[in-house]
Order: sequence, then structure tokens, then C-alpha cells
Amino acid sequence: MSSLDELRRPPSKRDNRAAFLFLSPWFAGLILITAGPVAASFVLGFTDYNLIQPPEFNGLENLQRMLHDERLHHALGVTFTYVFVSVPLQLAFALGLALLLDRGMRGLAFYRSVFYLPSLLGSSVAIAVLWRQIFGADGLVNQALSVVGVHGQSWISDPGTALSTLIVLNVWTFGAPMVIFLAGLRQIPAMYYEAAAVDGASRGRQFRSITLPLLSPIIFFNLVLQIIHAFQAFTQAFVVSGGTGGPSDSTMFYTLYLYQRGFHSFDMGYASALAWLLLVIIAIFTAINFWASKRWVFYDD
Repeated sequence: MSSLDELRRPPSKRDNRAAFLFLSPWFAGLILITAGPVAASFVLGFTDYNLIQPPEFNGLENLQRMLHDERLHHALGVTFTYVFVSVPLQLAFALGLALLLDRGMRGLAFYRSVFYLPSLLGSSVAIAVLWRQIFGADGLVNQALSVVGVHGQSWISDPGTALSTLIVLNVWTFGAPMVIFLAGLRQIPAMYYEAAAVDGASRGRQFRSITLPLLSPIIFFNLVLQIIHAFQAFTQAFVVSGGTGGPSDSTMFYTLYLYQRGFHSFDMGYASALAWLLLVIIAIFTAINFWASKRWVFYDD
């Protein structure tokens, strides 16, 4: 039998058993680590469960609590502010640097790696601790301000500025979207810019009429990913605030409030319901982005 005939031969039961054998670790992880806990959290969302006593079914009581939970509403406001401010700033900063790098320069691979590094470290505990020191009363920011005679405050201890420091931290992790933007810019044919230059179009007009429309699928991709990532932010707020969401709940992210309800108050049933609410919120924003993309995303096909 030739090799071509062997490829056309339908797989035997023995081949199927071998395939399932090799895939069995993945299936085990999917069931035990992902699907099982997800299903359990959905069930626990309709119970009163404190991790010690057996869960007691309470129907829609957890959902009713959400409607009157003022601290939850405040956490939602803080999270929405963080998402709606930090994500556009991060994407704009990433796109600006990608445009700069796309012009071509020596050592491009080195700069690309350096700029990508914050995305690898930005969600780590070490960077959050470093950020707390930078914006502290005796931190690097205040030391720089003292050079020009300005006496700075403890930025992370002021309710008016604490959230801003976390927004700056998220903007600083621009590396991943920047690399994706750079790859997208490299795919735009140079002949479009050459034709526009012949017609007398300025760089600004070329950016608005060529770059943005052809880069819109990449912008949409980065927008969806970064919104999902921002809604799930936890480590930065936990470390900077010491797990309290302070000062005055100014850094009380939704995920941090969920953590407090589940592992500080041992109200695991309510925390499970909060986790599913977060899933619904992310799904709604993702669906809105896909619906709105029909109006501004251009696919060249």
C-alpha cells in the first residue's frame, strides 16, 4: 500500500483509542480544573455557603442582595472607571509607539522586546509592590517633584489619586497590544501611502484615511482583549491597597470585592453569584463591541 493510500485510509478503532489516550490528560484537566469548578460555582451561586457548613439552597436571594449591596455598586463604579479610562489610554499609547517603531530604526528587535517587557511583568506582585513604592510618600515620583520644588503627597493614600496610579500602571503594560499593532502596520501595503503622497495627502490625512481603516480589525481585537483583561484586574489593587481596596474603597475593584466576600467573609455562595455576574458583564461588553464593530471595522476582503 502506498503512502497516499495510507493517508486516505479511514482511522481504525485502534487509532481512535490512541488519540483519546494522548488527549486524556487534557480532558482530565478540562473536567477537573475548569468545567467542574465552573459548574460548582453556578450551583453555589444559589446557596448560602460559608465553607464550613453544607451549602443551603436560597433561590434568588443572592441576586436580590446584589440589588441592595451599596459596596458592590461602588466597586462596579470603580471598575467601570478603570476600564473606560485605562483601556483607551493604553491602546492609544501602544498605537503611537507602534507607529514610531514602524518607521524603521536600528535595534528594532531590542526596542520591541524592551517595550513588551511591561506586559509580562505588569500583573505580577513584584511590580505592584514596586508601584506602591514609586507612588508612596517618599517614592520616586515625589523625589522627582522635589527637584522642581514641589512637595508631593502619598499618591496611593489619597482617595482622589489612588485609582489614577492603577490606571497609569495598566497603561504602562502596553507591550502586548503594541506588538500586535506593529504586526498589523507591517501588513498595510506601502503602495497605498505612495499613492496618497502623490495626491498630496498629508501624514495626518494618510493616518485617518489609510492607517486607521486598514488597522481597524487589529484595533478591535486589542480592544476586546484589553477590556476583558481590565475587568479581571485584581493583583494591582490587592497589593497596592493591602487587600482592603482603600483608601476609602477608591481602589475597590470588582474582583477584589468578590475576593473579600468569598475569602474574608466566607460568604462563598454570594461570591459565586458575583463571579457569574462578572461573566455576564464581560459577555455584554464583548457582545456590544462585536455589534458596534459592524459600523467601524473594515475588512479588506
